[in-house]
Amino acid sequence: MTDQVHLAVALERAGWHPAAWREATARPHELTSARYWRDLLRTADDAGIALATIEDALALPDRFESAEALRRDRVRGRLDAVLIASYVAPLTRRIGLVPTVTTAHPEPFHVATGIQTLDFASRGRAGVRLVAGASAAERANFGRRASGVDAIPASGRVEDSPEILAAFREAGEFADVLARLWDSWQDDAIIRDAAAGRFLDADRVHNIDFEGEFFSITGASIVPRSPQGRPLITVLAHQTVPYRLAAEHADVVFITPHVEGGRPGFALPGILSELDAAAEDLRSGDEPVRVFADLLVLIEDTPAAAHEALARLDEWDGEQLASDARIVVGTPGDVADAVRELAAGGVDGVRLRPARQPADVVAIAEQVVPLLRGTGTLREDDGGSLRARLDLARPESRYAREEEFAL
Repeated sequence: MTDQVHLAVALERAGWHPAAWREATARPHELTSARYWRDLLRTADDAGIALATIEDALALPDRFESAEALRRDRVRGRLDAVLIASYVAPLTRRIGLVPTVTTAHPEPFHVATGIQTLDFASRGRAGVRLVAGASAAERANFGRRASGVDAIPASGRVEDSPEILAAFREAGEFADVLARLWDSWQDDAIIRDAAAGRFLDADRVHNIDFEGEFFSITGASIVPRSPQGRPLITVLAHQTVPYRLAAEHADVVFITPHVEGGRPGFALPGILSELDAAAEDLRSGDEPVRVFADLLVLIEDTPAAAHEALARLDEWDGEQLASDARIVVGTPGDVADAVRELAAGGVDGVRLRPARQPADVVAIAEQVVPLLRGTGTLREDDGGSLRARLDLARPESRYAREEEFAL
């Protein structure tokens, strides 16, 4: 039987190649238009893609880019990812909408209510991708933190940076608070009994009374429990500390495996084994974490045309394209083969990062998806909530469980 996977796309302004905005097919004048994002997400939605993540950041420079030597030949500025998702929610039918949120500056209460609102607007298709830490440029925009994550340690190991370790502890608390706030209203807290004059059963709205290293929060969410109960929490993870964050708190983890021998420590079997061990150690309950592998893709009708397009983009940018994820440059068939390889390796899904938008999004939807569907690689579903699409149960409020145990 063919191994099956869900397919996701990761949307990033004009695409994941820094020079993508200069392509003839790009729409640089529309990057801050509602129509541009509507078109991209409808294209993915119509193709049956399970979910789309939307990139975001809290500063003009990229995370480890100098703000003092800001390159002017790359796309700058972006729209708020949560607001993009909320806008397209009623304009799409099935696709999961997963905006990116940085955990270092926004308050978890604000994020919790925003994502709950997105869950209502999308009728149960909301999630959030959490990013730990804050760069110097991001800190400068808020003025509340003296230190943060300015660089990856020379060793490449998160464990060797006290600042990064603290950022991941904070992200874990952030995720914990989100889940508690999403649980704070029980499903049956709203009565709507007009005759009796009772709108709410106040005994079924609970203060979360959370006290941690980074957050102290007493009250309940202002938004009633949303269609999925808890929208999905997702993270991108490359090594042990973020793997453990995902294993403890996430519903979906995005990973970046490379082919055997390509990058030590990045082979798929080792990543899956480490995630399984972390989940066994940290995860409560029986619900698994879904694992999606990332690929950055540039798609043309022939390999020669694809490599010519990449060479042109690299020349414009002055640098060769580099990525934490494996890069696949070729035909729709080449991308489909890479997806099937990952499916055979045991992942639950594959997230494609289009090098150019909208060109590679259209190629994924119109050419890659039919190839995967034709070979039975694409996992089919009946839609519904994002949790249902990913075969994840709708969790019961922890406060409802506590009430049952007390009886």
